[in-house]
Amino acid sequence: LQVILALTTFQVPFFMLRFGQSKLYRSENYGKSFQDVTNLINNTFIRTEFGIAIGPENSGKVILTGDVSGSLGSRIFISRDFGNSFEQQDLPFNPLMQIIYNPIDANVLLVISNTNELWLSEDFGEKWRKIHDMVCLAKWMIHVSTNQGEDWNMAQLPPVGHEEFYSILSANDDMVFMHVDEPGDTGYGSIYVSDDRGTVYSKSLERHLYTTTGGDTDFTNVTSLRGVFITSILAEDGSVQSVVSFDQGGEWVPLQKPANTKCDSTAKDPDKCSLHIHAAYSTAMKLNVPMLPLSEPNAVGLIMAHGSVGDAISVMKPDVFVSDDGGYTWLQALEGPHHYAILDSGGLLVAVEHSAQPIKDIKFSTDEGQCWHVHQFTSDPIHFTGLASEPGARSMNVSVWGYRDSLLSQYWVSVTIDFRELLTRDCEDQDYVQWLAHSDDISDPNDGCMLGYKEKFLRLRKASVCLNGRDYEVNKQPAPCPCTLDDFLCDFGYYRKENSSECVEQPDLKGHVLEFCLQGKKELLQTRGYRKIPGDKCEGGTQPERKEIDLSKRCVNDLLGPQELLVMTVLIIILLSVVAGFLFVKKYVCGGRFLVHRYSVLQQHAEAQGDGVDEPLDSNHTRASNKTGLHDSDEVMVQTHKCFFCMASALIINIQFASIPW
Repeated sequence: LQVILALTTFQVPFFMLRFGQSKLYRSENYGKSFQDVTNLINNTFIRTEFGIAIGPENSGKVILTGDVSGSLGSRIFISRDFGNSFEQQDLPFNPLMQIIYNPIDANVLLVISNTNELWLSEDFGEKWRKIHDMVCLAKWMIHVSTNQGEDWNMAQLPPVGHEEFYSILSANDDMVFMHVDEPGDTGYGSIYVSDDRGTVYSKSLERHLYTTTGGDTDFTNVTSLRGVFITSILAEDGSVQSVVSFDQGGEWVPLQKPANTKCDSTAKDPDKCSLHIHAAYSTAMKLNVPMLPLSEPNAVGLIMAHGSVGDAISVMKPDVFVSDDGGYTWLQALEGPHHYAILDSGGLLVAVEHSAQPIKDIKFSTDEGQCWHVHQFTSDPIHFTGLASEPGARSMNVSVWGYRDSLLSQYWVSVTIDFRELLTRDCEDQDYVQWLAHSDDISDPNDGCMLGYKEKFLRLRKASVCLNGRDYEVNKQPAPCPCTLDDFLCDFGYYRKENSSECVEQPDLKGHVLEFCLQGKKELLQTRGYRKIPGDKCEGGTQPERKEIDLSKRCVNDLLGPQELLVMTVLIIILLSVVAGFLFVKKYVCGGRFLVHRYSVLQQHAEAQGDGVDEPLDSNHTRASNKTGLHDSDEVMVQTHKCFFCMASALIINIQFASIPW
């Protein structure tokens, strides 16, 4: 579909009252023309702060949250057909936040009321039920299963104290990235990465920036090349610096300095000059950064981002940088801040200068940002407010939003530019060239191995000025590599010495039996100290032995009596836990900080048999937490900023959907 929804609101406070008006417009041709459909929502005033919620991916679901005139209640308008029609539903509460969708099932909704109650709907807003009281912040989480949902694994996570919190940064089929805060309000913590089952976690990056004010983090998943992640660390001197990982968190390094740039004049140490990316933290600090880093899965290797070149992120005006190889090398593409978009699967980049002055030009590049051309899209300049394109980067259309001043008022303007009128030739076979990811030399048989395999792609030549087209599919040819020690992480109880790829046994755990609980059974972990990096597909070569022997025992005390006594004891414990938990939460929830996280079974066992686990070593601190999602019961974790409430231990995933066009 070519649908864009535009919601405008106008609000004027008057003493203790407020007066406002909302207008809803709908386009079915990428914004070339709009129809006023405000009558579909009965001319209701839609909330300015969180009025529109777009469903995940192509679900077609839209929710508008409005005020009910003359009452304290709220009303939502729900659409299942991309805003073509709406149904009205009155809510039994007043929302405190935007309604959030379950990313797997868009019919399942979650929202917090202004009285801090957590409400759930499983039928796309038609019926609601309260599932928790006194909730500060709620985010979805997930189950992790490796056998199509028959069994669900318990995660062994790092310990979290009463002055710490944790947050899921990213999760995919291979692994989970988790931030665990340092004690106190330091503004930083450590990133841990899971194994392929999402159960055992290893330390990946220390001093990871995660602000205490709003939970802003620069962690960015580069979707245009597998294994690439960019984030920021808080250095010892208090500066913010960017680092990149090309192997899913195995190693983090500074970004290379672009060849066509000089080190920033504010740099304290020009010898340590590198590129630093402006992301969520920069926008939270009100720097002149209009857009976050951008990449698309079907635009192989491409990244667009604002950045500065120096020994740390600069507060001066950033420039736009482009990488065409997934972050290994960078090019300064545009001077000053811009709004930008990737079109035609990377065959076309567009940008509009971020300026307080009216604009009439749009810039575009057909060679991945090396050369830029200017197209005047209007003779009457507009005050620019936004750039919109179809998600997925397959379209050749982009809409420029803004307004013009008239004698007594201002009026909105949307101009849609169809680049098919400028680029008319379809790409042919000779327009593509073979490219090896993670490689400097495609002819080197030993180059390009990353996470155990190579990937060759057919990419558009930079000199080719043509259209990939909407039906373009990424052509990739994977080939496995022989395994080396670099394809493995150190297992629990082992660590790598500095400048060594060998995993050696942690001294204080030497000779101890390591066991943990998985899928309701106790398992004995026998290992030579290695486990394969999640997503690694290497074959043959170096294969450290790793075994898990199922002891076929339930994870309960072996000294318990008969089965009836066991059941009775468990029920009594559950009942007492519920009562105690209720009283504890009632007293402390959201008013103070409290601990609801259990230490890992691995950690407890190690401490019981030895002198404890040394803090500086990697992969050694874990906490048990059920990776559960929402099922028939109300198994939901509510994460608060420095305040947690846990009905059933679970992991959280922070997923936000804010895009309007499809």
